[in-house]
This record gives sequence, C-alpha cells and structure tokens, in this order.
Amino acid sequence: MIGLVLTLLGGIWGWRLATKRGGDRADRLQYMVVYALLFGIVGLFLGVIFDRMV
Repeated sequence: MIGLVLTLLGGIWGWRLATKRGGDRADRLQYMVVYALLFGIVGLFLGVIFDRMV
C-alpha cells in the first residue's frame, strides 16, 4: 500500500517540478514517470522492511 501511495506522490511531485521549471507537456510526463518510478521503488523497499518488522 505504501508503494502505491508513494508512486502517486512521486508522479505528482515530478509533474509539478517540471511545470515549475517551465517544461512543456512531454517534459512534464517524463518527470512524472521518472519520479513515480523512483518513489515507487523506495515505497516497495519500505513496504518490505515494515512487513519484516511486524
């Protein structure tokens, strides 16, 4: 669950960052995908760590 939430937050953050930097639609989509992937991977690892702790 945490992976999905962080993936969505990463996508939103990437889109907003590209918008702030003046990127066009393709730049925004690229930033959104890259940040969503990075945050999703981090969320996946956090989910595994929390699952092992419980």
